Amino acid sequence: MRLVTVQEMKQLETDADAAGHSFAAMMEQAGQAVSDKIQARIDVKGKRILILVGPGNNGGDGLVAARYLSQAGAQIICYPWKTRPEQDPNLQAVHDQGIHCVQAGSDPGHKTLTKALQNADVIVDALLGTGIKRPIKGDLEELLNLTREIVERRRQSASPRNPDPISLGLGRDTAWPVPSIVAVDVPSGLDCDTGAVDPATLNADLTVTFGAPKHGQFRFPGAAALGELVVADIGLDPALSADITAQVLTPQKVCDRLPGRPIDTHKGTFGKAMIVAGSINYTGAPYLAATAAARVGTGLVTLAPPQVIHPIVASKLCEATFLILPHRMGVLVADAVRVLASHLEGYTALLLGPGLGQEKETVSFVHQLLGLEGPSQVRQIGFQRNSAPKKSLDLPPLVLDADALNALAGVPDWWHQIPANCILTPHPGEMARLTKKTTAEINADRLSIAREYAAQWNQVVVLKGAFTVIATPDQHTTLVPFANPGLATAGTGDVLAGCIAGMLAQGLSPANAACCGAYVHALAGHMVAEQTGTTGMLAGDLLPHLPLAIRRIYKSQGHRQNTETTVY
Repeated sequence: MRLVTVQEMKQLETDADAAGHSFAAMMEQAGQAVSDKIQARIDVKGKRILILVGPGNNGGDGLVAARYLSQAGAQIICYPWKTRPEQDPNLQAVHDQGIHCVQAGSDPGHKTLTKALQNADVIVDALLGTGIKRPIKGDLEELLNLTREIVERRRQSASPRNPDPISLGLGRDTAWPVPSIVAVDVPSGLDCDTGAVDPATLNADLTVTFGAPKHGQFRFPGAAALGELVVADIGLDPALSADITAQVLTPQKVCDRLPGRPIDTHKGTFGKAMIVAGSINYTGAPYLAATAAARVGTGLVTLAPPQVIHPIVASKLCEATFLILPHRMGVLVADAVRVLASHLEGYTALLLGPGLGQEKETVSFVHQLLGLEGPSQVRQIGFQRNSAPKKSLDLPPLVLDADALNALAGVPDWWHQIPANCILTPHPGEMARLTKKTTAEINADRLSIAREYAAQWNQVVVLKGAFTVIATPDQHTTLVPFANPGLATAGTGDVLAGCIAGMLAQGLSPANAACCGAYVHALAGHMVAEQTGTTGMLAGDLLPHLPLAIRRIYKSQGHRQNTETTVY
């Protein structure tokens, strides 16, 4: 599913029209899609639906939706904000079907609109589309403010709702409020490039966008105004968007990439992950990362913590094996490189960083393991034993997280010294340290920042946050379509790192491991939020939901997770 700018979307529609799929046909499919998505959520028979109609194509989509909803038994009132041309075929079709239309210009004091708003079960915002960027003023601002005022008054007695994460292709279980607001393509006044929102914009409960999602629908504050986002097919040939490098992950795409689970296997089939994590102050991180790697299907997980915290972690984690590393005062020291290096053979992924801390000894350990030349030390690649010549470490595919990234940030041109195509998993603060930018600069354009530095560093970058961005060295970017405040709690990043390392260990490419791990992690968080809400979620709550999330992805695509033989 491509992620497009407004200009790219216009070009796709123009190219489709030139190829014979007319604008009129696209509008017909768009309006029908709005009707279908509403009917998928409520029985519209007898329901009162108010459609606010704009003067352009967005209004045309709304008029087409009115016809289909009326045919399904809904009681429709169309309220054109501006007079549409009498020769408008969509307006004529609405009149021919006997649908009630009230022009705003012939409704003094908005009396008819007020009554309709007070009684509507659903309000459809088909006023402004994706191309509008100027501020909303005048009578349109008045219309939207009146709508908001009446809707809020009617909802005052209802319990407050946490916003649902955007979940493309997975649906949602939350009941709609009354009245519900449905946005056609985009809530009126939302800038689909920048995510800026006009003060008059109505927050939607459902946004039905057409052809492809837009960048601004995944940038805040705009993303918070969408409610549930659904992308509707309007007949665009996928070949037209083949050159667009930004995409949104879907369950189908993840399902296609997940590691297989053939029945004639053993634990070695599903890889071996080594996880170097933890310190005396962070004993939870190694448990969360190692358990996550196991929960996404890794055949064998080995945890390599400082010796002093081994009893603490082992008391909770009985499925992993352990490699005990030397420490000083509870943090790893440079000599741990020798121990680790002698045990890496056969491992198919190495996760480095969760909960290591930033003490000088630990930073030196990270530098020596990765062969980095720190700012005040001679570069050491590998290790020496019994005065033998230096030997380069042959490291498994790498996931670098948390304090491993902080250790990198102190080394000039570190990306020239580490292996290519590692997976880096920074949150915005860590990304700021790696790029020498501010966190505000990172958050201002997350997708472009991730794309730029993935290419510069020749690494896979997983920029965490609401709508995690995954960027690859070839400048392709993938967005994970979940924004869940329940994940804004300590330890969820350790779970994510473990998920990605587990996928990498099972033989996925770094890009696919990042995509699958991030999506499964986000979906598990969504499933926890469905059960408990977003307040008080803990990182550990995600762990038992990881295999359930994988199962849900398979089921959403109509696939069995694996073939199995059962004898009764």
